[in-house]
Parts: sequence; structure tokens; C-alpha cells
Amino acid sequence: MKFSTKGRYGLRAMVDLAVNAKGEHVALCSIAERQGISTNYLEQVFSILRKSGLVKSVKGAQGGYILAEPPSDIKVGRILRALEGPLSVIDEKTENSNGSETGIEYCIKLCVWDKMNQALNDLADSVTLEDLVDNYRKLVGIDETMYYI
Repeated sequence: MKFSTKGRYGLRAMVDLAVNAKGEHVALCSIAERQGISTNYLEQVFSILRKSGLVKSVKGAQGGYILAEPPSDIKVGRILRALEGPLSVIDEKTENSNGSETGIEYCIKLCVWDKMNQALNDLADSVTLEDLVDNYRKLVGIDETMYYI
């Protein structure tokens, strides 16, 4: 399976939003600038994410986007399915184009494709947006610890 630009950019933008929101709305143009993605393209991606209930938008000068749920509740699989559709290593319609499954086709489906699909979906559903944010912060050395005196 190959993920489209929409899925890859959308996931990057969601991580960026989670890292930079800090309880406030984030302008799409700032995400686009940080990630090197066209603002027009991100508008299309965020329209899908908003309709899927993953982000909320506010119009106006102080507007922008914010996560609709805590990052710990948003699974990578949910984001990718919103942008890509079902996560599958093959297109079932293409694979079974002649209308019948031979014993070999069915065997391969059960022993390979179905198991790969299950592994792909299990992995995507085991990683949260919070996991990605935490790992990103560790990789770039961002410490979110707050000290009070």
C-alpha cells in the first residue's frame, strides 16, 4: 500500500497542530509554512478532517484550527482512514475482478492479504497523535516541563 500525498501531509499537519496549538487556534498558513505545504492544499485536507470530526475551525482574525479531541484520543488510523479511506494493501475489487475466487486466490487472500491488512490496521490504531507528538519532541529536544517558583 502506498499512502497518497493527502494522507502523508494530513498526518504531518495534524502532528504540527497538536505540537503548536497549546490551547489556542493555529492558523493554517502557519502550519503550511512550517511544513512546506501549500495552504490551498491544506485547506482541502482540513476540510476533510473537519467533516470527520478530528479538528474544529474558527473563522476570523483570531481563527484557525484546533484539535476536536485530546491528542491521546486520536489514533493515526482514524486520521488516515478519514483522508485515504479503508487501509488495505490491495484493492479487493481489482483482485477479484473476474467475479470468482479460485482456491489459490482465496488461499492468498486468507494467508497474506487479510493478515497484512489486519497488521496494518492494528499498527495504525495502536499509535496516537500524542505518541507522535511526544516522540517528535524527544527527537528535536523540546522539553515541555514547566517550572514554577
